[in-house]
Amino acid sequence: MTGRRRVLFLCTGNSARSQMAEAWLRALGGEAFEVHSAGTEPRGLHPLAVTVMREVGIEIGHQVSKSAEPYLGEPWDFVITLCDRARESCPILPGASEQIHWSIDDPADPALPEGQRLRVFRRVRDEIKQRVSLFVTAQRGRGR
Repeated sequence: MTGRRRVLFLCTGNSARSQMAEAWLRALGGEAFEVHSAGTEPRGLHPLAVTVMREVGIEIGHQVSKSAEPYLGEPWDFVITLCDRARESCPILPGASEQIHWSIDDPADPALPEGQRLRVFRRVRDEIKQRVSLFVTAQRGRGR
């Protein structure tokens, strides 16, 4: 056992929110965490997620949208859902020590006007960074 905390971020499409959360935890949490992301209905990496993360110096273009199914039987210290649909459709993960829910707007929502999408992606990116930063601080406070 490496002592690294295992974290799985889940959202519906694994196209934006969970991908950004995975990247933020890698950047802010370093070697203290083994981090993965997946979706209940994977749709592929959203190009605006790649764009807004590049704006802050984090490259996610190599990440791949994945299904949650292969992760279901694995042990996790934390499973963090990032959208209400994923929380509702996410199976109970028996290997999860702790399940956390962050209700974060979907920046890829097709109902958003095209002119607002980039602004929403940036807001969501920054919100996820703040939540991940607080999560990392809390975990360091646990002293594990």
